[in-house]
Parts: sequence; structure tokens; C-alpha cells
Amino acid sequence: MINERRAAGAVCGSRGTFAPAPAVAWQVQLTAAAYGHSRDMADNNYFGHDSLDGRTLADRVTVQGYRWSSLGENIAAGYGSVRQTVDAWMASEGHCANMMDPRFTEFGVACARNDSSLYRLYWTLDLGRP
Repeated sequence: MINERRAAGAVCGSRGTFAPAPAVAWQVQLTAAAYGHSRDMADNNYFGHDSLDGRTLADRVTVQGYRWSSLGENIAAGYGSVRQTVDAWMASEGHCANMMDPRFTEFGVACARNDSSLYRLYWTLDLGRP
């Protein structure tokens, strides 16, 4: 779905109009970082780009061994399907711009569930360029 949206191009509100972008490739280390962040948000019942212990996207990706030159992250919570989550990201100017950024060449995406947490489902998309 992410590559379908990239291939179509998009208008991301005040962030601009994006021409079709090349497909991004699935990347295991970015996926591990995305899952770790989703799992942490679900287990600790919070929603934010920085972990409660202060770790940033760069920290989480680097510890997975991903050697990056550029990074971006989208998070979402409460959406029940991949389609709903991607649709929500495309409707958000900043998230849309991240997904459409042609500098990114790789991605990892994950969802974690905790029925006891506020949102139940926590989604993370990590985008990168080595």
C-alpha cells in the first residue's frame, strides 16, 4: 500500500505536491525498530515519537544496526487495519510528506496490540536511506 501511494503521487497540504516517488524496499532492521517502538507504546500506554526513556527514532534504528543517512517516522494509534492507518497517514500533511519523500529508499512497518492500553493498536512506519 505504501508503494502504491508513492507511485500515485500526492498532495500533502501545505507540505506540497509530490510527484510519484520510487518504491521503497522492505528492510528488516527498520522493521525491528518499528516493532520495538509500537510494542513499547502499547506496553507502556503512551503515544509519541520519543520513547518514555527519551530514545529517539535515530536511537532506536541505530541500535538495530541500521546505518542511515536519512530517517523519517510515522506513528498511528487506534486504527483497526493497515488500510485505515495508511489512509490516516496520507490525510496528515507531515505523515503524507514522509511517505512521499523520494529520498527514502527503505522502510519497515509494524503494529503492536495491547487490549489493556488506551488505543489497543499502535502502528509505526520507519523510513530510511542508508
